[in-house]
Amino acid sequence: MADAPSPKEPTRPHRRRFYWPGGLSARLLILTALFVAFGGLLVVPPALAAFEEQWLLERVRAAEMAALAADVARGQVTVQHRTQLLRAAGIERVATQDPDGVRRLVLGGGRALENPYLVDLREQAVGSWLAAPFQTLTAPQDASVRVLAEPRQMQVDFIEVVAPHAALKAELQNYLGRLLLIVLFVSGTAGVFVYFTLNFFLVRPMQRITRAMERFRADPEDPAAHVELSGRRDEIGRAEAELDRMQADLRAALNSRARLAALGEAVAKINHDLRNMLTSAQIASERLAALDDPKVSQALPRLERALDRAVKLASDVLTYGKTEEPAPDARPLALLPALETAAEDARLSDQGVRLVAEVDPADQVRADPDQLHRILVNLMRNAREAIEAQEGRKGPGHVRVSLAEAEGISRVRLADNGPGLSERARTRLFEPFAGSSRPGGAGLGLAIARELAEKHGGALTLAETGPAGTTFELQLPGAPGRLRPRRRAPAKAKGE
Repeated sequence: MADAPSPKEPTRPHRRRFYWPGGLSARLLILTALFVAFGGLLVVPPALAAFEEQWLLERVRAAEMAALAADVARGQVTVQHRTQLLRAAGIERVATQDPDGVRRLVLGGGRALENPYLVDLREQAVGSWLAAPFQTLTAPQDASVRVLAEPRQMQVDFIEVVAPHAALKAELQNYLGRLLLIVLFVSGTAGVFVYFTLNFFLVRPMQRITRAMERFRADPEDPAAHVELSGRRDEIGRAEAELDRMQADLRAALNSRARLAALGEAVAKINHDLRNMLTSAQIASERLAALDDPKVSQALPRLERALDRAVKLASDVLTYGKTEEPAPDARPLALLPALETAAEDARLSDQGVRLVAEVDPADQVRADPDQLHRILVNLMRNAREAIEAQEGRKGPGHVRVSLAEAEGISRVRLADNGPGLSERARTRLFEPFAGSSRPGGAGLGLAIARELAEKHGGALTLAETGPAGTTFELQLPGAPGRLRPRRRAPAKAKGE
């Protein structure tokens, strides 16, 4: 039976996207032109309003002078003279209103006004002042404009002037054209300067950073992929500095990764042969165990432990190269025997660098025995090597170990009286292949120890370092307390 066809998934409607240039430089050019042009256009309405107000005020002052002339020559002004006065002033009618409220026509005929609109220059709000030029530009061609204004020479309440709309509209259109040309020129000039300035200070540095990132991604080992620092103290300079640090950290991480991969490959190749060699050594140790020699019997357990740990460490190094450290099998265990065994494997002795264990024999910690042994051996070996390599040293060296418990956490502190760590060693102390301050050191010991501590849910930190020595603190979760002394069985009486 054929399978039923699956229902088609609903398709999302394709949205038409607005075309937008992909380059930052092109976008900056477009946005700069738009914003500067928009800023220039904001100047147009107040400029038009001021031009229209000035034009109307000039007509009002001319009308006032014509009205004064007509009043002075009252009875002697003919119709022809009135017409000449109105034409010279560029108006059609002049009227006044006395303080008593009486309106009087001073100049002009009785022709009815066609499509008049009012402009009051006495108390004009900002909105109406800005809208007046557009009202003039959109009014019919045969319209008239009535203007009310306060007089300067006449003792009246206000003066009313009627002017032809066509003349004002023509003047306003000519001024608007010139203003747009000026705005376009100024906006274009300012836009070019703003564009090149922003392009120099922002776009070009970002393009340089982007190219460095692309080259680094293509080939991290390429020297040309290194970003050149400009020394700027702004955000661009900070971005360059952070990119430079990131590239250095990534190169170090890639180098460490390559060395880990090489280490894993090398260990994988020799692991089989090494196991065979260790197996032969174990067989030899078993034969030595058959000998009835007290010295051999005393040294044999240490040899067997060393062989067992050698086999396990070979596998663990391979596992570390694969970044698959096994999970710890944590259990309560006595700390003092673990310290003594680790000190023996780290080659601490009474004749050289010695162990000073300020630990009670009954103190316990919760940890995996083998992994705790590796942590302690790494820390003690590093301390011994640092003390032995110290030039001009006077007095014996020691590694002092103490235990403290607080809030359910066991804190094991290992303090030596060595030379202390340098600033360079402290910066990358726990990084694989980078934290070693000893010539020829691989820098894996502290990295492995810290990873094992974190696997337990704890931590390994550098508590303090200086000329007096270095102290590491190992934190392990859980505080098992002390071992309880075993009760001895009561001795049996004779004859029982």
